[in-house]
Amino acid sequence: MTIQQWLFSVKGRLGRRDFWIWIGLWLCAMALLFSLAGSDTLSLQTASFILVCLLWPTAAVVVKRLHDRGKSGAWALLLVLAWMLPAVNWNMLPGVWQWAVGQLLPTIIMVMMLLDLGAFVGTQGQNKYGKTTAEVRFRQFTNNVQQ
Repeated sequence: MTIQQWLFSVKGRLGRRDFWIWIGLWLCAMALLFSLAGSDTLSLQTASFILVCLLWPTAAVVVKRLHDRGKSGAWALLLVLAWMLPAVNWNMLPGVWQWAVGQLLPTIIMVMMLLDLGAFVGTQGQNKYGKTTAEVRFRQFTNNVQQ
């Protein structure tokens, strides 16, 4: 799999190693991005734009990892739900329900998705989303850049 397929295509399957490589790169990018925005080196609007630009590659990696687990890419919508639930004002609910819906439920969804995508092995052999998992060819990319 090429780097372009890795980051921009939702077709195919992706193994745990390449999933964790993207998650690590994404976390480093977020830490740098918000550090620069927090120190007023980068405007908040520019940081937000970069964050939005990183959503597509993240979605592509997550969907391919879900495919490797034999699941539809629609399961990725659970991550959107977990991201949006804390943003809602849950004051209309009684005491403990505010915490349960606004904090506990998103945490459970995120932990379960992280375990499913990052810890569990994908389906062995071919499944309905493609042949066996193809690793990203990082070396081929660096060789092409040097030439």
